[in-house]
Amino acid sequence: METQLDPMKDDLPLMANTSYMLVKHYVLDLDVDFKGKVIEGSIVLFFETGSQYRKTHSAGIECCQSQFDETCEMRASDPCHIPLINVRTCPFKTEYNDFAISGKEEEATSDEHSNHSNNEQASGISSSKDHCDIENHGNKDFLLVLDCCDLSVLKVEEVDVAAVSGIEKFTRPAKLTGASQELENLKNQIVHELVTLPADCWKEQLYYFTLCSQAPGCGELLFSTGTWSLQIRKSGIQTPADFPHAIRIWYKTKPEGRSVTWTTDQSGREPCVYTMGSPINNRALFPCQEPPIALSTWQASVRTAAGFVVLMSGENSAEPVQLREGILSWYYYVSMPMPASTFTIAVGCWQEVKQQSVKQTAAVETNTEFSLPSSQTDFRWHEEICGHVEYPCRFQNPAARLQAIIPYRVFAPWCLMESCEEHLLQLIPQCLSAAYTSLGTHPFSRLDVLIVPSNFSSLGMASPHIIFLSQSVLPGGSQLCGTRLCHEIAHAWFGLAIGARDWTEEWISEGFATFLEDLFWARAQQLSHDEIKEQQELKALLRWHRLRDEVQNSEEELQVLRPKKESTGELSESGASVVKYGLKAEKIFMQIHYLKGYFLLRSLARTIGEVSYLASLRKFVNKFHGQLVLSQDFLSMLLEDVPKQKESGLTVESIFQNWLDTSGIPK
Repeated sequence: METQLDPMKDDLPLMANTSYMLVKHYVLDLDVDFKGKVIEGSIVLFFETGSQYRKTHSAGIECCQSQFDETCEMRASDPCHIPLINVRTCPFKTEYNDFAISGKEEEATSDEHSNHSNNEQASGISSSKDHCDIENHGNKDFLLVLDCCDLSVLKVEEVDVAAVSGIEKFTRPAKLTGASQELENLKNQIVHELVTLPADCWKEQLYYFTLCSQAPGCGELLFSTGTWSLQIRKSGIQTPADFPHAIRIWYKTKPEGRSVTWTTDQSGREPCVYTMGSPINNRALFPCQEPPIALSTWQASVRTAAGFVVLMSGENSAEPVQLREGILSWYYYVSMPMPASTFTIAVGCWQEVKQQSVKQTAAVETNTEFSLPSSQTDFRWHEEICGHVEYPCRFQNPAARLQAIIPYRVFAPWCLMESCEEHLLQLIPQCLSAAYTSLGTHPFSRLDVLIVPSNFSSLGMASPHIIFLSQSVLPGGSQLCGTRLCHEIAHAWFGLAIGARDWTEEWISEGFATFLEDLFWARAQQLSHDEIKEQQELKALLRWHRLRDEVQNSEEELQVLRPKKESTGELSESGASVVKYGLKAEKIFMQIHYLKGYFLLRSLARTIGEVSYLASLRKFVNKFHGQLVLSQDFLSMLLEDVPKQKESGLTVESIFQNWLDTSGIPK
């Protein structure tokens, strides 16, 4: 049953109709304008037909595996050279004006084809269903719905991927009769075969994504915008299978957009901008598919004035390229599909904090022993096939499995460099090594740590390959700095490599990170058993008081770790859903998911035994990395490993009833 949203209420709508069209890759080409406080440019989205239409679509598209293999073989020895994106043409010029929309026409289109208006700020999931089900009746155009907020969309166009030189390698012989439908099928076939290239061809795939993103437009698409969504259609196209699978959107952010914050750094003189973990995620930074199920890769070229450093959640450590005097371009990419909400950017006059003495770092790096229990079950995992969609996985890489400390860098404004060197820099290898000893393979290949400006509202935020830390942790010395660093490092496994299928289950990320920060930090300090126990008991007592106070002073509905209960993880027919209480203001300042989740995990560890419990955690990581999970996935696997606990009445259902589906604190 579809949910009707009231925009004045507290639920965050995820509008994208992912069941019909599923984005697989984004190519962003952006300029950062500090004077106007906007980021502008284009984004190219590459789609696959969604699960609702895959069966009917698959008959017309065949995967040419032999051609994939041939292509990979042809370029396997070539370096991964990704040309700089440069499609900076005026977004208002086009050779195809059939579907161009003026301001008045766009407003009329919005009134005609959506329920959005100034008075009704969000049409809700019901309108999304109306849009997505229109094409089922065969008498209206298919409507692609993307999550979008606080953006000025200038133009949407189809990308002519068939015009790319050499792209014929990825197509089977097509019988072109000159008909436009045949050409459309060819373009969609090219995109399909490009997004389904094998994982060992990821460099080849990035190369052709770049070329395709630079291809000319071949017709503007009709679009309308609402408070929460961007809706796109092509006249006469009634099914997702026939809708263009590569589209380019020209847009710019708004200074008041809620996905990024514009401010000055701690020097008070230098401007900067960064994603600060907004409740609306990245939809005010670029049009995207927000639902977690829309796992995608991305690549981005970001241009800014010389003197600024662009840090992003990409897997490469970007080096700037000078395009012209005073302008630098930074290029990042990822090869592991992840939700669009994990995309992170920070642009400022950051300085890299260098290690003055490498003795300590070198000493830690020599310790690459994989310190896991020596039972056979703990080592069988690396011989198994991963359960996630195909990508270049570090868990299948022998060298990565032995890497206790991944490459790391620290960035900060110049006025905090000395403090970072004194308190932070030497802690990172210790914490990384402790995390590796506890959970095994690092899911990501590198780590940047950035001290963000003073308006950052949290102590830390983890994204793939980058951690934001508040300057507040620095005066706290190694204790506060180390525990917060361990918490954010833990998110590499729980929250990023393993994500919640339903965002209302925040405890899967925050509860695990809170529990693991104690384990990581104790190992980083190399404490004795008694010292570890004393430290963890003290922390548990302090957390207990915080949790008790929060329960006494908050609404009961916000104390439930699984607020959607048995409906958790369910989607509408179109793929749209809501994040329950996602916009509730006071929820931002609550720690119930951290603390109650922590005490649940602590209770399970004490019941099962720490050794068995940690072995189960490692098993869970090895089985579910690269995937989205629900609470029962972890709890079921944990209880399967300790069948005697079922006999004592500890079941998934009892944990739901006592911990996850109720308010307050279990007795």
